[in-house]
Amino acid sequence: MSETLLKVRNLKKSYGTHEVLKGVSFDIEKNNIVGLLGPNGCGKTSMIKSIVGLINDYEGEILINGIKPGMETKAVVAYLPERNFLAPWMTPQNAINYMADFYSNFDKEKAIKMAETFQLPLKQKIKTMSKGQQEKLQLLLVMSRKADIYILDEPLGGVDLVSREFILDTIMRNHAENSTILLSTHLIYDIEKVLDRVIMIKDGNLVVNKSVEEITADGAGTVEDLFREVFRYAPEAFKA
Repeated sequence: MSETLLKVRNLKKSYGTHEVLKGVSFDIEKNNIVGLLGPNGCGKTSMIKSIVGLINDYEGEILINGIKPGMETKAVVAYLPERNFLAPWMTPQNAINYMADFYSNFDKEKAIKMAETFQLPLKQKIKTMSKGQQEKLQLLLVMSRKADIYILDEPLGGVDLVSREFILDTIMRNHAENSTILLSTHLIYDIEKVLDRVIMIKDGNLVVNKSVEEITADGAGTVEDLFREVFRYAPEAFKA
C-alpha cells in the first residue's frame, strides 16, 4: 500500500489582489514520478516555492511526511529552482564542498564523478562558465542528494532537444532509490514516457489529477492529447 509523501490542502496564494492559487488540493505518494503541468504563469512556481518553504504567506496546508515546510523538511527535499542559485565567484569544487557541508545526505563522491562525466572544470569560476555548464552543475548538485523528494522547476525550459534528453536522462539515472520526483514543465512530449501521475494547473486551479494509466486506458489518448485539450486556449503552453 502506497504512503503519502506530500499532502496539499486548499492551497491559496495571492500577490496583492491577484490570486495565483485558488484552493488547490492533492496528494503525492512515495516512489512516484509526477508531472506538474501547465503554461507559464498558471501558478506552478508559486506552488513549488510554498512546498519547499520559500513562500510562507499562503493559506491552506502543506505537509511533507506529515510535517509543515521548514528546516526539518529541507533535509529531505532536493529543490532545483528555475533560475541560477549559485554565487558567480564559486567554482564547481566550491559548490560541491558547500553542499557537502550543508546537507548530510549529499554524496560528494557522486557529485565529483558526475562533474567529470559532464566535463565540468572543477576550478573554473561559475561566472565564466557557459549557461549550459551552469545548468549541468546545478542539476548534479541537486541529484547528488539522497532525498525523499526531488522538486524540479522547469529543468527542461530554454534548452534544445538534445539538452532536454540529457537532463531527463540524468534525473532518471541519479535520483535516490524509492524517492519521488515532482517535475514542473510545460513541455509534455519530453517527459510523458517517464511519468506515473499528472497534475495540471490552469489559472490557479487544479484541473487534472490522474495517473498516466488512467489517462491512457483503453486507447483514450496520451498525456499530451489531454494537455492540448485542457489548454487549447493557451497557445503559450506549447512553446519550447
